Amino acid sequence: MKKITVLALSLFLSACSVTKLPDNLSRAMLNQDDPEVVADGAPAYLLMLDALILTYPENERFLLAGAQLYGAYAGVFAQDEAQAQSMADKALSYARRALCEYDEDACALVDGPADELARGLSVNYDADDVDMFYAYGAAWAGWIQANTSDWNAIAQVSKVKSLMEWVESYDEGYDNATVQVYLGVLTTQLPPSVGGKPEIGKVHFEKAIKLSDGQHLMAKVLYAKQYARLMFEQELHDTLLTEVLEADPYAEGLTLINRLAQRQAETLLAESADYFE
Repeated sequence: MKKITVLALSLFLSACSVTKLPDNLSRAMLNQDDPEVVADGAPAYLLMLDALILTYPENERFLLAGAQLYGAYAGVFAQDEAQAQSMADKALSYARRALCEYDEDACALVDGPADELARGLSVNYDADDVDMFYAYGAAWAGWIQANTSDWNAIAQVSKVKSLMEWVESYDEGYDNATVQVYLGVLTTQLPPSVGGKPEIGKVHFEKAIKLSDGQHLMAKVLYAKQYARLMFEQELHDTLLTEVLEADPYAEGLTLINRLAQRQAETLLAESADYFE
């Protein structure tokens, strides 16, 4: 089996340009309709990207591909909390290296206070820089998610929010409207009784659904999980999850995440009666 895996990998590498590999790999994963295939194949891809990054340590595309894959594995396929944290650490490390290669000033900017980050982004950067900052923000958000028991990590939420709001200012539907999903999650962490603003999060989730023509099923799952449960709105919760289960998961760039969304929807819906009683 190992020989077959190595042979297949060799053929794959020789069949396409190495410079096209990150984009092709990401697209193949995002359009895969069986999460188990991705889970089984991801470790080999991780090692392959590690090897490419060792070979081309200053290549931003390889670094970002590594950040994306390690971040995805940490958030979805990690076996336990320790593995999730380790993978999220590596994702953020690769994303930071990519950002520093891209622009040393940008690398310093993300280390400062949230208000300075927001101001620096608006003054010194524009639409041409969105891809890089969004990728870094996504890795950063994943790292925070893997370290929710660490208050030092939670304290960085405002800076991730500043990054995502800046991306939204250029393209509110960026990354199949996933930027709206990030903002929805970031603004539904606390109930109104302790200063939270979940109604703002609700707006972001509804934007994500509208801008993706209802195809971003994870937006609905997180709308149910983050907002409807927080606000104790069972009818909204069950309606959203039922729509996810009845939807066609196939959509360019969203198929894998939609399949995962349907799995989560099934679990959350099964828990609904107990949760809302």
